[in-house]
Amino acid sequence: MKKAFKLVLTLLPFLYMIAIWTMSSLPDDVILDIPSSSTDQFIKEALHLVEFAILYILFVSALAANQKLKPTLSLLAALVAGLYGIVDEYHQSFIPYRSATLIDVIKDIIGVLAVYFHVHYHYFKHKRGFLTIIEKLGEKK
Repeated sequence: MKKAFKLVLTLLPFLYMIAIWTMSSLPDDVILDIPSSSTDQFIKEALHLVEFAILYILFVSALAANQKLKPTLSLLAALVAGLYGIVDEYHQSFIPYRSATLIDVIKDIIGVLAVYFHVHYHYFKHKRGFLTIIEKLGEKK
């Protein structure tokens, strides 16, 4: 059971990256289209903050499950998540009906940084939060 848990958590960030790539290859109204255009635009713009923050969370969760979560690897995970946001925006620049803007990249990176600092405060300084639970569940007995 623990091996399956570790395997799932290890694969999740990469599966999520595939999902991001796939969704950003489609027009922006394929998955979510809210009748109110201002609400639709607001939600989609706000999702930039969340989308790559989730990617970072998935990376650090995988590291915690494998007892490898250290400050340097957390930083590396944040860099990878942020760089993937840049790559995704570049990718979108080639997709009809999609756009790639610097402000979107900034929102992607802000989302990653917000969770990065949260993880460092709660996990590395105080050893509490969901990552400590994941780490314990992944421990060998």
